[in-house]
Amino acid sequence: MLREQDIVEIRKRLEGLVNPVKLVHFTQELNLEYGRETRQLLQEVAELSGKITLEVFNFLIDKEKVVEYEVDKVPATIVRNGKDYGIKFYGLPAGYEFSTLLDALLSVSAGESGLSDDTKEKLKKLTQPLHLEVFVTPT
Repeated sequence: MLREQDIVEIRKRLEGLVNPVKLVHFTQELNLEYGRETRQLLQEVAELSGKITLEVFNFLIDKEKVVEYEVDKVPATIVRNGKDYGIKFYGLPAGYEFSTLLDALLSVSAGESGLSDDTKEKLKKLTQPLHLEVFVTPT
């Protein structure tokens, strides 16, 4: 899916990976729009750096993993290292989302959110769990 000229640039960006990162991907084999394409894209990205691994689970069969990662739809991709930061992509991370996927890989690898100290202090004051979702629609 990735063009040769893009591979060169992506590989350069991924040189910034500090620590290993894991892509945990949930899919299903039948009747899933963009399922095959999403898995292929993630495989191609993982092949561009020795610091990226890809684990693939079947949403219909691997129920323990579905519960563990709190996945409720597919295709779903979690970006994590030894810690789960709650970063999930639903659908095909292409277009603008692809750049966001690369940014997530770099942030998780560094173990740093990129948030300012002021923002981190404000977040510490939260007293209840917060569920944040960002929806992107191609235009």
